[in-house]
Amino acid sequence: MLGLPAAGTLHAQQDVAKAIAEFEKVDPGIEKFFATAHGYAVFPSVGKAGFGIGGARGKGYVYERGSLIGRSTLTQVTVGLQFGGQAYREVIFFKDKTALDDFTRGSFELSAQATAVALKSGVAANLAYNAGVAIVTMAKGGLMYEASVGGQKFSYKPLTQ
Repeated sequence: MLGLPAAGTLHAQQDVAKAIAEFEKVDPGIEKFFATAHGYAVFPSVGKAGFGIGGARGKGYVYERGSLIGRSTLTQVTVGLQFGGQAYREVIFFKDKTALDDFTRGSFELSAQATAVALKSGVAANLAYNAGVAIVTMAKGGLMYEASVGGQKFSYKPLTQ
């Protein structure tokens, strides 16, 4: 397989563009991160559900200096008091090449202590990198006030595969 088919690439670009536009609409300051990060992974739609044991899954696209370089799948399993479901968007910014390279090795995992910032107006002004990574989330129907990203695992496939 030689990357995403043309129609798949177009659909991916539309989904990503829509997700980025939604993030920028909520907080225009986030544009600075898209412009200055060495790379970023955009997950236009992550589904999360739970009843005691829960999980999340989403497909995303990885960019280096604004150019699409690959695809990623996010998976997460959680245990604890939980019930219901939600859909949200997630962006992971990579401050430098080292952080992006760690992600593109193909088996990246966020530690249980990893936290995401729920994007709302003005949040980007205080968004900071931790170990070269900054994470923002936004519920698709509004804001997600509590974002659990610890334990998320990511697979990566370059476009050439």
